Amino acid sequence: MDLGLSDKVAIVTGGSRGIGRGIVLALAREGVRVVATYAGNRSAADETTQIAAGYPGTVTFIQSDVKDPDAAKSLVDEVVKMQGELHILVNNAGVALDGLILRYKDEDLDTIYRTNVFGAFYLCRAAARPMMKAKFGRFIMMGSVVGSMGNVGQAAYAGTKAALDGMAKSLAKELATRNITANVIAPGFIQTDMTDAMNEEAKATLLEWVPTKSLGTVDDVADATVFLASERARYITGHVLHVNGGLYMG
Repeated sequence: MDLGLSDKVAIVTGGSRGIGRGIVLALAREGVRVVATYAGNRSAADETTQIAAGYPGTVTFIQSDVKDPDAAKSLVDEVVKMQGELHILVNNAGVALDGLILRYKDEDLDTIYRTNVFGAFYLCRAAARPMMKAKFGRFIMMGSVVGSMGNVGQAAYAGTKAALDGMAKSLAKELATRNITANVIAPGFIQTDMTDAMNEEAKATLLEWVPTKSLGTVDDVADATVFLASERARYITGHVLHVNGGLYMG
């Protein structure tokens, strides 16, 4: 099935590890010219580039601070200068600074909102114009199941993910006539280094909440991203796609 992604240009933030790496590789396999960002782990970025060697698409990494509005604009400008155009933005970079509200620090609140919300907004604002010029655009936000259902100790984090839901729905209405869609992918419990380190009892307790009785994989999230980025998803916009094995149904 042709997804219409060959030779498209994408920015993926936080693309050196975990879900971000999975998205970068999945897009590159479809022939996308991917420019991904990393915060500080250059070796992980280089490893991702090596894995993608020989794929139909290309992978290039740029170090960037998503919290900085000037850096966001510079990133988009550099990508357009390098690749000539921009079609897809995956706002994947984020932090999770958990804590009960009575003990939550102001500096952590500032960091989590500047990274997860402000950073996404800055990049969407910078990317909108080249997408309009290309007459094709895909904004994809990496949300979370907790943005819809909440969680103890995650008032700040859940708030940032719910903000992305509202941002995407507003962008969907604002840019629909320009052939630009905006959607959110909300992962549930995904197998990562953190879950691999959990003991079996803790995993079993976690899975009691999931009807499929299994953790999701990075590929599950990456495949959903590729679909929403493709021509096949042209009539889907303003949607929150839950990838969670039935943990939340809404």
